[in-house]
Amino acid sequence: MRFLYTLKFLALGVFACIVFTSCTKRETQELHLATASLGGAFYPAGQTMSNLVSKYADGITMLPVVSAGAIQNPRLVHSGEVDLGMTNANMAWLAVNAQGPYAEPLDLKAVGVLHASILHMVTLKGSAIDSFDDLRGKRVAVGPAGGGTYGFLVRLLEVHDMTIDDITPSYLSYTDGFTQLGDRNVDAALALAGFPTAAVMQAMATHELSFIELSEAKLDAMLERYPYYTTRKLPKDIYRQDDDVTVIGVNNILITNSSMGDEQVFQIVSSIYGHMDEFKRNNAIAAQIDWRQSLALPIPLHAGAARYFESAAKESKE
Repeated sequence: MRFLYTLKFLALGVFACIVFTSCTKRETQELHLATASLGGAFYPAGQTMSNLVSKYADGITMLPVVSAGAIQNPRLVHSGEVDLGMTNANMAWLAVNAQGPYAEPLDLKAVGVLHASILHMVTLKGSAIDSFDDLRGKRVAVGPAGGGTYGFLVRLLEVHDMTIDDITPSYLSYTDGFTQLGDRNVDAALALAGFPTAAVMQAMATHELSFIELSEAKLDAMLERYPYYTTRKLPKDIYRQDDDVTVIGVNNILITNSSMGDEQVFQIVSSIYGHMDEFKRNNAIAAQIDWRQSLALPIPLHAGAARYFESAAKESKE
């Protein structure tokens, strides 16, 4: 009798463990973060953010997903194919306002600011390409189709009275594009990415590179037409240039669908921006992030994110 009672007790214990385990699994949600192609700055940054969320968020794990990049990611988030995405501030604005490559408004909210991306326009040192106009008739690696580099390129072509038909584009990942540049299969390679970016560094290991700069007049024209773009000086030592390089760029942001719960977004934001020291230790590009800019983004901030950043801003003033 005592034996049967013991078996019954053990069976109940096993059943309880099964129920507890299944409940725990149901309570842990796996989220997917759309990044970009390999070789740029989005994927490693996304990988670090995913690790932070998986480590610190309550009941959430996150995985980075390779995607076509900044243009595609708003669509993936809107459709629910991924839970969060990394994109450029200009693409987020266009997506919300149904402009540019987006035929309808997408249901997006900002989660937080990320690093700035600069447009790397690179050729081999000694090339005959000295200016953007010199790209006419040339073979150019323009990044993957659907990526932010292509969208940026189209606007640059416009201000130079050119179209995509004036160059021979190759739609390659950043890694493949800069490999092709080193092999002289393309004349120039472009990458809208944070710096230093892996694809450029790999090319620099075996070749001397030269940056293609925009004229001051064309930079002014771009900023006048598209005020969400920015310019900055790229220090010469980053890519072993003779002088600092004036580049054009844009801030990157983390986005989600507005339907994501406030508490879940708060957990994600707290896990990332509440552990910036760890973020910087694991990804150098995080040093370029100023979380305060999250309160002044071109699209509305998700309520869960606003809760975190407004509290953080208040604490920093006290």
